[in-house]
Amino acid sequence: MNIPTDAALDFVSLGALVHRLDPGIIPFRKAAECLIHVSGGEFNVAANLADCFRMRTGIVSAMVDYPIGELVSERVKAMGVKLFYKRFEHDGVAGPNIATVYSDRGYGVRPPVVFYNRSNEAAARLQPGDFDWNAIFSGGVRWFHSGGIFAALSPTTAELIIEGMRAAKAAGAVVSFDLNFRDKLWKISGGQDRARSVVKRIVENVDVLVGNEEDLQKGLGVSGPEVTAESKLDPGAFFGMIGQVIDRHPRIKIVATTLREVHSTNLHDWSAVAWVEGRNYVAPTCQLQIYDRVGGGDGFASGFFYGLMAGESPEQALKLGWAHGALLTTFPGDTTMATVEQVRAFAKGGSARIQR
Repeated sequence: MNIPTDAALDFVSLGALVHRLDPGIIPFRKAAECLIHVSGGEFNVAANLADCFRMRTGIVSAMVDYPIGELVSERVKAMGVKLFYKRFEHDGVAGPNIATVYSDRGYGVRPPVVFYNRSNEAAARLQPGDFDWNAIFSGGVRWFHSGGIFAALSPTTAELIIEGMRAAKAAGAVVSFDLNFRDKLWKISGGQDRARSVVKRIVENVDVLVGNEEDLQKGLGVSGPEVTAESKLDPGAFFGMIGQVIDRHPRIKIVATTLREVHSTNLHDWSAVAWVEGRNYVAPTCQLQIYDRVGGGDGFASGFFYGLMAGESPEQALKLGWAHGALLTTFPGDTTMATVEQVRAFAKGGSARIQR
């Protein structure tokens, strides 16, 4: 796969920005206070690449001119991500809004619980023609990314993804897509049948696909083993499905995902796998003591993409993704607090000994 080496922007994401209310280990029905995290499956990757891996990244999204929008915009800028917004005025009562995600962290045998308020979400109004892709990519772009969360928001967001991908390909960029299948989002917009028809059209433009066995089954309609809470770290189950993916979408060059075995909310076994142009790669397995699991998959994707853009071998790129995803679960919030030096040290087998 040829990745451009010289461009004004290393990476651009297209997706919805959200704010996540996090009461920690307290369930929402008993919560008295919350932390506020700025997030978005597509944004998280751009933020991680900028803040940890020191790359030049941008986010294409909706922004609402009201205090929550100001909070979100400040956090985006603090992560070092360039802003490409379509702006919306808030009417002072009903919106449009920046979506709210509610997610406690669970604890022990009690899993995290995630639910949403995406009513009258500004990002769902985005449609083809809203952005000047020629201007965004005028200095060149190396990599363009979007995901299944944004695709599920409305019929127009899926069409905007396709428009952006085609413009990025014309500019010479690699195109990636994280399936990120969310039952709750697709259920209110047509269910699995619509999801598969939409995702199929999007993936026709994709070089690099991120998604686990469940994502491949529900998002692409690929047959595979039943995914349960007792599913183990089995690379064979993932690799066994790749042939079907490539038969249906022969332009795809890379498919990758994390693997985890959940012993409790705070104790996981963690690994990752990738199929890269006909060869299989498996990352090491480590045991994670989880502080906040939200964003771990985006952490993997960003580290993996960084390795590929940095010219690392597929094996080393996979290790970097695995290492960064692992580290991200030790921080509160959805985006990184790690440094590239910490990621590289852990990928080499670093320990938790105190650093003085």
